[in-house]
Amino acid sequence: MAKITFKGNPANSSGNLPPVGTKAPDFTLVKSDLTQLSLHELKGKKLLLNIFPSLGTSVCANALRKFNQLAAGRDNTVVLAISKDLPFAHNTFCSTEGIANLVTLSGFRDSSFGKDYGVDLLDSPFAGLYARSVVIIDEKGFVKYTELVPEIAIEPDYDKAIAAL
Repeated sequence: MAKITFKGNPANSSGNLPPVGTKAPDFTLVKSDLTQLSLHELKGKKLLLNIFPSLGTSVCANALRKFNQLAAGRDNTVVLAISKDLPFAHNTFCSTEGIANLVTLSGFRDSSFGKDYGVDLLDSPFAGLYARSVVIIDEKGFVKYTELVPEIAIEPDYDKAIAAL
C-alpha cells in the first residue's frame, strides 16, 4: 500500500506500482469505441501510461492535454490515458479538446488493472478511482520508469516521464 495525499489529507492506494526492471503486468481495458485493447497487443512500442482519477478534474484534463502535446511526433511511442471514466466520457473529452495523439482506456469493466498496478484508491474522496501515476514501458514490455504522484491534486513530472521514453 502506498501512502499519498489528496489536498494534504492522507490517501492510500491498493499497492505499489510495478518495480522498474520487471515485466509490466498485462491488462485488457476498454477504448473509447468500446473495443478492447490489451498490453500485449502493443509489444514493440514504447508506452507511456498516464493513469489518473477522472477527466472531470482540471488536473487530469491538463495532464491529458500535456501528454497529447508531448506525444506528437514521438517515434514508436503510444500514450495510454487510463482512468475509470466511461469510454463515452473519454470520447467526448478528446473530441471537444482535439486530442488525437493518445489512446484513452477505461478500467470500468475489469478491476484487475488497478490491483495489478497498485493504483486503486482505497480511501479519500476519490476512493474507487485510480491514483495519479505514470508508468513507462519499453519495447520489450519491461517497466522503465514509474511515478506515483505523491499529491493527487498535482500534475505528474512531465519532463522526467518524457526523458524516460
